[in-house]
Amino acid sequence: MQFGFSTNAFREYQLEDAIEAVADAGYDGVEILLDEPHLYPPDCSREEIERVADVLERHDIAVSNGNAFMLTAIEDFHHPSYIEVDEGYRQKRIDYTLAALETAADLGLPYISIEPGGPIPEGKSREWAMDTFVDSLERVVPRAEELGVDLLVEPEPDLLIETADELLALLERVDSERVRCNFDAGHFYCVGEDPAELVDPLWEHTSHYHLEDIPADRSHEHTRLGDGAMEIDAFLGELETRGYDGFVTVELYPYEETPVETARAAMDYLEERGWA
Repeated sequence: MQFGFSTNAFREYQLEDAIEAVADAGYDGVEILLDEPHLYPPDCSREEIERVADVLERHDIAVSNGNAFMLTAIEDFHHPSYIEVDEGYRQKRIDYTLAALETAADLGLPYISIEPGGPIPEGKSREWAMDTFVDSLERVVPRAEELGVDLLVEPEPDLLIETADELLALLERVDSERVRCNFDAGHFYCVGEDPAELVDPLWEHTSHYHLEDIPADRSHEHTRLGDGAMEIDAFLGELETRGYDGFVTVELYPYEETPVETARAAMDYLEERGWA
């Protein structure tokens, strides 16, 4: 398998500098944050795409994933979502996703990761939220199919889709092979599931994996590898057993004050344990 590191830990850095730092730390790939301050699709020019491609080539590093989850350019990590009550506000997330698909295609990426619906609005039922999310996805799926770029739904604690079963139920409702899974090991651990045990049931639906450690109380706090309570070796062992040769991206966005050191420490951890 190959390892990447997400630039969402480098939000105090220019994208070019973040890519260089991740490459220097020894990673095979870099996850690009498709949001400000890095590569925000609605404002992305052809020249900017070409500049990023040149930087990637110069540092001989691939893109492990296009992260189209966060949307701080408009509000925050979770809003606007695919399930906003206000249709105009919801459309902003849909339009952003369409733009992210275009940017991904321009960079030659096979997929982007997206929000799992969003927080269920106060006063709305889960059924309403699921119906609304499916409707939102159906508005972006046709373009994803035209471009050949997958939409990887990333289950997350406290959002509409949290668990493996909820994800599988969603995939049954969306009639497109372009809608798949971004498997975040820490997120599943937070909601009481065992990431290692989920590799098999989600295998055929997963294109990319996120990795971080999580505290023993299972609070949603992305923690440096080895500093939490997750059985990381067991999870990576399941991927190795299956011959997984795609990307596992380390995602440690809370460490924006020390991203270079954090990226290097994560690679040291992976190397010391024989994974990288």
